[in-house]
Amino acid sequence: MPMLSKISSLPKAVKQYLIITSNYWAFTLTDGALRMLVLLYFHQLGYQPFTIAMLFIFYEVFGVITNLVGGWLGARIGLNKTMQMGLFMQVFSLFMLSVPSDYLTLIYVMVAQALSGIAKDLNKMSAKSSIKLIVKDLDANDKQHKLFKWIALLTGSKNTLKGVGFFLGGFLLTAFGFKSAVLMMAVMLAVMALISLSLLTTDLGKKSVKAKFTDVFSTNSSLNYLAAARMCLFAARDVWFVIALPVYLSSQLTWSHQKVGTFFAIWIVLYGIVQAWTPALLAIKNSVKIEGRQILPWSLLLCLIIILMLISWSFFNNNPLIIIVGLFLFGFVFAINSALHSYLIVALAREDGVSMDVGFYYMANALGRLFGTVLSGLLYQQYGLFTCLLCSAFFVLLASIFIKKVTV
Repeated sequence: MPMLSKISSLPKAVKQYLIITSNYWAFTLTDGALRMLVLLYFHQLGYQPFTIAMLFIFYEVFGVITNLVGGWLGARIGLNKTMQMGLFMQVFSLFMLSVPSDYLTLIYVMVAQALSGIAKDLNKMSAKSSIKLIVKDLDANDKQHKLFKWIALLTGSKNTLKGVGFFLGGFLLTAFGFKSAVLMMAVMLAVMALISLSLLTTDLGKKSVKAKFTDVFSTNSSLNYLAAARMCLFAARDVWFVIALPVYLSSQLTWSHQKVGTFFAIWIVLYGIVQAWTPALLAIKNSVKIEGRQILPWSLLLCLIIILMLISWSFFNNNPLIIIVGLFLFGFVFAINSALHSYLIVALAREDGVSMDVGFYYMANALGRLFGTVLSGLLYQQYGLFTCLLCSAFFVLLASIFIKKVTV
């Protein structure tokens, strides 16, 4: 077949990257579905919003740790091995959750989610780090533009599949129940993990000199400012998106599990499409250098959207349509911010030991998700969705301050 012959003629490193990307996509599908399954199932069992947030806290805490350790590990043993480790850990965590419901205690689920969090960030770090190595031999005039396009495509396609995963989670819970759903996903991912084990053969990303653990902490001030901006950006999203909004739609608007899952799926799919199209949307030419000052207007626009949502929601007596429309406007601008951030980290990262710089950056990303997740459950339970949005605006403002200081 023509397609197979084209793939077989690709350089070895590119073929390895395609395998890594396929694994990343498969993992993302199960990750999105599992998030929605756990959230809706335990809300159905009567768990309070803050308690549901606690189910995910180990997922986020170990994401912070994994990005630091995983970046160092990838530099020592290669990105293919860290990818495989992530896949098999996710399979194990899914099987853990397939036990009878009597065993699904708070601590047990938190441990399973911790393994899932470790697995997710091993996969993300491996995939994002690989691109830096794939494009390093391109023509200098095209190198950065190609890097931006590939990063945007990978990130956007990943989030599109995560959205499909949200829909899948809501559908599987409604159609088959929690236990059958996680079992089906475990089997599917186990097949992908075995294929990966047989096909991934190179030490892509392995550092030429044995990496020290202290090397993961960046001395590049721009990278540190970018990491701080990323932490605030994702805290701004998750403080109202992760726990507060799904519980609000389910409890206040009485939406079904499948409807909530479908809504979030559509949002994430569109969000992913915007990320993938960001280079074309912004019409950035090959010669243009992307720096923090070019991202600042998009960051400030995101803050303005949240403030307008708050004003409109108050003026129209908490009309839920304001939140639904506002969420899509927020998603459009957030996606552009996220795509630009994702490009900058790979552009700033060192070629020798790229996984350590990318791991440090995504450690900040995971820290932002951790703050956002905990605050989402706590603030919604105590004060409601309005306060979650107010906190989101504050985090975006902080992100704007940090991003302005980033230069390439």
